[in-house]
Amino acid sequence: MNRFLISAAHKSSGKTMVSIGLCAALKARGHAVQPYKKGPDYIDPMWLSQASGRACRNLDLYLMNEEDIVATFSRHLAQVNLVEGNKGLYDGLALDGSNSNAALAKMLDLPVFLVLDARGMTRGIAPLILGYQAFDRDINIAGVLLNNLGGSRHESKLRQVIEHYTDVPVIGAIHHDDRLSIIERHLGLMPSNESHVATAKIKQIGDAIAEQVDLDRLLQLSDKRILEVHRSAEVVSLPARDKVRIAIARDQAFGFYYADDLDALEASGAELVPFDALRDATLPEADALYIGGGFPETCAEALEANSSLRAEIRRRIEDGMPAYAECGGLMYLSRGIEYLGRTYEMVGAIPGDVKMHARPVGRGYVHLVEECTHPWPRPDAPATGIRAHEFHYSSLENLPEDSRYAYKVERGHGINGKHDGLVLHNLLASYTHLRTIGSCRWAQRFVAFIRRVQKERQQACEAGLNISNR
Repeated sequence: MNRFLISAAHKSSGKTMVSIGLCAALKARGHAVQPYKKGPDYIDPMWLSQASGRACRNLDLYLMNEEDIVATFSRHLAQVNLVEGNKGLYDGLALDGSNSNAALAKMLDLPVFLVLDARGMTRGIAPLILGYQAFDRDINIAGVLLNNLGGSRHESKLRQVIEHYTDVPVIGAIHHDDRLSIIERHLGLMPSNESHVATAKIKQIGDAIAEQVDLDRLLQLSDKRILEVHRSAEVVSLPARDKVRIAIARDQAFGFYYADDLDALEASGAELVPFDALRDATLPEADALYIGGGFPETCAEALEANSSLRAEIRRRIEDGMPAYAECGGLMYLSRGIEYLGRTYEMVGAIPGDVKMHARPVGRGYVHLVEECTHPWPRPDAPATGIRAHEFHYSSLENLPEDSRYAYKVERGHGINGKHDGLVLHNLLASYTHLRTIGSCRWAQRFVAFIRRVQKERQQACEAGLNISNR
């Protein structure tokens, strides 16, 4: 079994491109490749999932404890296991590095391959590598991949310097090529579900990596013993008779979902029924609604044009259908989105207006405290603070003064800097992205809420029948 971490000296070194290419190149060789991504991220995992053919899993040292991380990693192990880091190898929020990429490498016994942006570098690359080795001797820097090389002469010079001054092998030398870049926007790379040429782009990157990276050497240096699988972390599905149907938006506008959250919903008894908010005229038959994050502003014209679906969603929410919306989903359920000088009409279930801004309104990790107005059944465990994350360039404005919220925000912005989680009918809508980890078991609670609403409606119907039969 192979497992390794792809990291860098700093962000924007090309590690995502390299990771995508490695997934595609190794898959093309016939290897089963399981990708992982460190930190809170939706977009990179979408590309990694498409390149590998396996759902990427997120490992977040700030939101998850060690047991969660080891369990998530070991539960999904494949023949080759690639973890893409975020930012630089030693970067992180904590001064002691406890939530850095290096800490994750230690926790999971991962050899590290450093992607180094070598533009303009020659002899200076040696002290960079030596410094990264010396900073923490417990980190196994197994090799380097040189990126953005200026040509064969530049490559030759760097190889000579690294071979002379260090004991770190060069396993890849990737020459600068504009064709390998992926369009970026304010949240990072363009999501693969928006890119109509994603399949071709992934193949192009995979072919380039296969030609310029020594894949055999990489596999040799990352061959590790098999980790013990944590059976306590296995996901067990419930019988089909117990399932509730949740309509979930999966399209060009909405694609920000964590694979482990979807697994948790299904394990809790949900059948996820996808629909396209841009093209489907009606919702599929379902007991509840789930709309995750994404970029509804870039698809606002098509979302506005689908008036029949918008009208049905508003009617179903006002009729009490259980619904959960995060960030982009919240934006879609508002009255409208103001974007690039025009306002687009949206669902109107939320009595507020969304305005896009040039700079982030809420960005990073958030700390929430659950209020008594939260509609979902509470777990038996004592209430604790919730750690999650947000990243939005929009604000929700003109809400009624008596609006109810599920959370008080202790860190972050949420809807208004003080609260998040708008509660309306049986809808919970927030800018915060939750994860079903630790004490935050939102997936199980949402399914329990759907069942409770179903039971209450059934009891109301039976009571109505009894009265009419008297």
